Amino acid sequence: MAVDLTALHWIYLLFIGLIIGFMLFRRDTSLVCIIGIFLLGLVATHSVSSATIGIFNSFIYAIKELLGTILVISIIVAMSHILTITGINDVMIRPFAKLIRNPFLGFWVIGILMMTISWFFWPSPAVALMGAVLLPVAARVGLPAIGVAVAMNLFGHGIALSSDFVIQGAPKLTSEAAGIPVSDVLSASVPLVFTMGIITTIAAYLFLRRDMKKGTIDAPLDIVPEQEEKKEAPTLSTGQKKFFALMIPILFAADLVAMTLFNLQGGDATALIGGTSIVILIIIALITYKNKGLEETTSYFIDGFQFGFKIFGPVIPIAAFFYLGDSGFKEILGDFLPEHSLGIVNDLGVALASVVPLNAEIGSVTLTAVGAITGLDGSGFSGISLAGSIAHLFAASIGHGIATLTALGQIAAIWVGGGTLVPWALIPAAAICGVSPFELARRNLIPVIIGLVATTILAMFLI
Repeated sequence: MAVDLTALHWIYLLFIGLIIGFMLFRRDTSLVCIIGIFLLGLVATHSVSSATIGIFNSFIYAIKELLGTILVISIIVAMSHILTITGINDVMIRPFAKLIRNPFLGFWVIGILMMTISWFFWPSPAVALMGAVLLPVAARVGLPAIGVAVAMNLFGHGIALSSDFVIQGAPKLTSEAAGIPVSDVLSASVPLVFTMGIITTIAAYLFLRRDMKKGTIDAPLDIVPEQEEKKEAPTLSTGQKKFFALMIPILFAADLVAMTLFNLQGGDATALIGGTSIVILIIIALITYKNKGLEETTSYFIDGFQFGFKIFGPVIPIAAFFYLGDSGFKEILGDFLPEHSLGIVNDLGVALASVVPLNAEIGSVTLTAVGAITGLDGSGFSGISLAGSIAHLFAASIGHGIATLTALGQIAAIWVGGGTLVPWALIPAAAICGVSPFELARRNLIPVIIGLVATTILAMFLI
């Protein structure tokens, strides 16, 4: 499985280090990513013009890949605006206000609900389902927007997605690559998943509470753009508000039923949530604004899309750079990687695995590192087959522990790339909460590292 690393691999690795360094110092990384894209293009093509073209084409590629997420976030935000402006949202959140009475309960209740729904429908639809209803509740009990984003992100894109106990997409990929049954990976992952989840979320909450006490978190929970705040609030009767407050949960509950009956997952499940949100927005706008309903519907869509692209604007260059580490390289720049390359990030993972001693301790550390490296492309899933293959290689030498090593690589890849550390992969939770995905990534960084270290140590004893 050895692979020859080229200048392209080393440049990519260098810029990964620069991006992490800039994030730690709370600096924007968009320009760093653009320079990285240009240098990769220049080294690959030996042409300044081709490298310059590559910058633009990488942006197009990133936008195409992210467009579904951009659309659903924009639509959900547009729907949230009209619910807030009309006062329907106030009626909807009253039942939850009795359950969530303080920031502590807000963080853990939102997180556990997010995890539960994400096990069945994956995190992105779950974020859309929960955001519009639970965000205002959290605000009223003093949990800041970044706290809500952290809870939804760590429990959803972290615990639920890395374990994938119900849908079993992730363990199926890793088990096939490792040559073992899915049930073995699921069984081995249980102690690792919950160790990772418990330690990471507790650390994240303690850091959040510390900063709240210091007063260093002052970002308001406000997902309504300035132009929306200036809208004249329409008048709805109490009966109408109660009707809509009841109708909306029923419609989304029907979505959950449809997802189960028709086995809708991932993009299809997200699209169903997005389509339902469009219908809700249109119905409320037409009834609320009457003869001005047509124009107001368009106005809310415009405001939602403005918000969506404002959130995604600084993320597109970063996404473009990370896509070059995987499937996007050939489409953006051309076929310039070595003949047997698995993609830059996967090549780096293979190279790491080929130079370390084969024993339980080093094997655990290596699988965590390989999973984290392959997760840098931001998908989490693209590298887990490689993690399964490397687990098979290490276990053959050690003589046992293949299921534990496979589960460990899966957890590391998805926690990093599935949406808790790579900035552009954090967008669903960040956008719904109205916070910067870069700030969310920075806040997740130390708790996730602590969790990965603890989980890796546990794996050493379990092998």
